[in-house]
Amino acid sequence: MLSYKAPITDIKFLFEDVFDYYGHYNQHAEFSEATPDLVDAILQECAKFCENELLPLNQSGDKEGCTFDNGKVSTPKGFKAAYDMYVQGGWQSLSHPVEHGGQGLPPSLGMVKSEMMGTANWSWAMYPGLSHGAMNTVQTHGSDEQKELYLTRLTEGTWTGTMCLTEPQCGTDLGQVKTKAELNDDGTYNITGTKIFISAGEHDLTDNIIHIVLARLPDAPKGTRGISLFIVPKIQVDQQGNLGEANNVTCGSIEDKMGIKASATAVLNFDNANGVLIGPENKGLECMFTFMNTARVGTALQGVCAAELAYQNSLIYAKERLSMRSLTGKKYPDQVADPIIVHPDVRKMLMTQKAFSEGGRAMIYYTAMLVDDIEIAKTDEERKTADDRLGFITPILKAFLTEIGLESANHGLQIFGGHGYIKEWGMEQIVRDTRIATLYEGTTGIQALDLLGRKILLTRGKALKSFSKEIMKFCKTNSIISNNPHKRQMNKFIWALSKNVANWQQYSLRLALKAKKDRDIVGSASVDYLMYSGYIVMAYFWAKMAQSAYEKLAGEVENRDFYRSKIKTAEFYFERILPRTKSLSKMMMASPKTLMQLDEELLSFL
Repeated sequence: MLSYKAPITDIKFLFEDVFDYYGHYNQHAEFSEATPDLVDAILQECAKFCENELLPLNQSGDKEGCTFDNGKVSTPKGFKAAYDMYVQGGWQSLSHPVEHGGQGLPPSLGMVKSEMMGTANWSWAMYPGLSHGAMNTVQTHGSDEQKELYLTRLTEGTWTGTMCLTEPQCGTDLGQVKTKAELNDDGTYNITGTKIFISAGEHDLTDNIIHIVLARLPDAPKGTRGISLFIVPKIQVDQQGNLGEANNVTCGSIEDKMGIKASATAVLNFDNANGVLIGPENKGLECMFTFMNTARVGTALQGVCAAELAYQNSLIYAKERLSMRSLTGKKYPDQVADPIIVHPDVRKMLMTQKAFSEGGRAMIYYTAMLVDDIEIAKTDEERKTADDRLGFITPILKAFLTEIGLESANHGLQIFGGHGYIKEWGMEQIVRDTRIATLYEGTTGIQALDLLGRKILLTRGKALKSFSKEIMKFCKTNSIISNNPHKRQMNKFIWALSKNVANWQQYSLRLALKAKKDRDIVGSASVDYLMYSGYIVMAYFWAKMAQSAYEKLAGEVENRDFYRSKIKTAEFYFERILPRTKSLSKMMMASPKTLMQLDEELLSFL
């Protein structure tokens, strides 16, 4: 009973008004074909595919799940047919290089496609989604022969890809990787080891799966410095790309999970499987970061997808479900009771979902433009500037958006009340499916340590200063010092935003000084600091959306209610959501003493 309509109007608002995507595309000859007419056609066709083909498989796929039989995995009914339609429609090739069979459109457009597909059916979307990171890794670090051999079919979608990092004894701490790689006389390698939690690691959608695998060479340095990266196909291929014998890669089992049940999470056993080195020896982790950054932004998208799907269905239900009367008097006297949307608490949950889904979408689309810039950078300086900004914002996106996506999903279940707890309505599935997003590709705690420890403390806040400068420039441009009426109206956002940005910088400096005396402050403050940062970043984009909405309303424009809604949602965000930073600031500045003062023995059951 889940419902989904692609938010085309909101997407076009971000493209045309907030971020000027078409001006962005026109700056790069490589993306000049992404005209408004072409983009609009792509959005409309993608919406049809998602609404008509993927959404109907969402709940049925969850109910059926994947099945495992003697190493073979079958996806739920309808998944393969939908995947074949996806390939035939050229969707996988949309934003990949022309030289490997792609259509050469911007990566940012591919992100929009991924959002629609992920909202309609996240489990299904994971199968083609995992391929993008593998493709980016081969594109960046592979040899010309490897690109020719693997990228063409991955771009077509006739093969899919995975990332194989995690092992039974290690997850985030990849320095403990034990999978071995031994050199053969022909220059290939035998890969031996077990990988777990491999999304889309085995399935029946394509004839071959290309695994990107971390492993150790003999006598490699210990820890993360001794890890190399390998391409290991499920089915061996010759130099022309023809399929040969099965490689020694077997699926030992698939996990029985809390959610995303239609996505196969595999245990893969590599038993002298034939593979080839990609990138330099012992530099696998560095190469893998190409994959990881892609995966983390993709996972951040899941938070937006969950918030959007939960909001759309919650809104429909809240308008229809009758319960009690409004505290200010009957609103629907001809009904036996008022719809629950009249009640302030329900409104608060709905507005929170709306603020998070639309604010999160803006954060993702901003980041997608950075990915575009990296893709077509002409100089190392241009690439580094965009990459530094992407590296700074990625942990915020991944952790913050998945946490608030889960919050939005829980609000949806709460709005539905008892019906939300029943599988028929689909709300509990959104909660179950979304819970994993805060865990895979680095937990919230890991992302927080990356942000505070590596991106702030180790660089002395360089990226934060740059991003803050951008926000303050926006604030100055749209401040009260103007005769423009809509800019005066912006003042309610500008003062709060500029004050929070100034505090953000000050708190970052204070944490750096505290960390010099007590390193535990980094661990105790990091998650609160990340969430604090996320709320401020989202405030920036809500201010930008409000500013764009005021500009549109100042002229002759249709659908004026859409732009009014943007401003009202921005007001809600600044009044009801942004104040969360106050409590977070107190918690992140608190001493870690109360966390660490109990001995381990005293933490046990007495």
